[in-house]
Amino acid sequence: QVQLVESGGGLVQAGGSLRLSCAASGNIFSRNVMKWYRQVPEEKQRELVATITSGGGTNYAESVLGRFTISRGNAKNTVYLQMNNLRPEDTAAYYCNLDMWNGPTKYEYWGQGTQVTVSS
Repeated sequence: QVQLVESGGGLVQAGGSLRLSCAASGNIFSRNVMKWYRQVPEEKQRELVATITSGGGTNYAESVLGRFTISRGNAKNTVYLQMNNLRPEDTAAYYCNLDMWNGPTKYEYWGQGTQVTVSS
């Protein structure tokens, strides 16, 4: 059973920083991609914020480029999102996502979410 547990959300003033963590436990396949999404209540879709592959390749939404950094811990099953120069429009629930593959079969898991609120 794979579980994702996020932490690190909270309330911060505009211009401040937060670091989110996501710890994945269980049988994690070596071929995987970990992502951070965010969602605001009035939107149905979650926005993809940042992606990191098992090889360390990263990708970012244009809205966070240069401000957010995604990274993996030494154990590789932990992913971080360092968020700097936060803006009120970054306010959202942030969700960790794991996609992993065993041969052709894909498995997908989500964390429970952590709230980030940026005050102006």
